[in-house]
Amino acid sequence: MVTVQPLELPGCTAIGVVVELPRTRLVAAAAGDGYIMCGALDVHLLNTRLSDRGIIAGRALGVRTLDDLLEAPLESVTDAAQAIGIKPGMRGQDALLRMARYAGVARAR
Repeated sequence: MVTVQPLELPGCTAIGVVVELPRTRLVAAAAGDGYIMCGALDVHLLNTRLSDRGIIAGRALGVRTLDDLLEAPLESVTDAAQAIGIKPGMRGQDALLRMARYAGVARAR
């Protein structure tokens, strides 16, 4: 089963996605030009083999729900995320808000 739901954050709406798979669950949320995800996200791959894409993303470990993902500290982030001020240890919600603000600034240019 796949669940998609809006996540109302201060000043923006993110999109949350939960995918139920055999023996695992994928949890992700996107805002602006980036996303955060559960431990299944391969940040190293995004920073190396896919670095030319400049993917803004962060990974949180041990999350099972969208609420967990919003509250959890990010364990790792991509180089592109660091470039806009997203750091490991930042709460998921705070990272999404920064992604949304960055997208608004980038589009206004």
